[in-house]
Amino acid sequence: MITLSHYLVLSAILFAISVAGIFLNRKNIIVLLMAIELMLLAVNMNFIAFSQFSGDLHGQVFVFFILTVAAAESAIGLAILVVLFRNLKTINVDDIGTLKG
Repeated sequence: MITLSHYLVLSAILFAISVAGIFLNRKNIIVLLMAIELMLLAVNMNFIAFSQFSGDLHGQVFVFFILTVAAAESAIGLAILVVLFRNLKTINVDDIGTLKG
């Protein structure tokens, strides 16, 4: 039987992996965006688990709003990445400071 603590442990592991991904890799924007998305998915898993085990659907509805905002955030992040690559021919985070006008 899978209990609430199993979901919470899995979510904590995913969140820890994403935090480690952010701290260990500060050079590549794509990996940073993927780590942020993994962090959001870990939080969503918490919402779904608590919603399922409490019998309330509000957490699951809230996840749809979070996924919508995450999709918009990903689209904007990838658009910034494309502009950065077109201007500098690199996706190195350290080179973003050279775009100041």
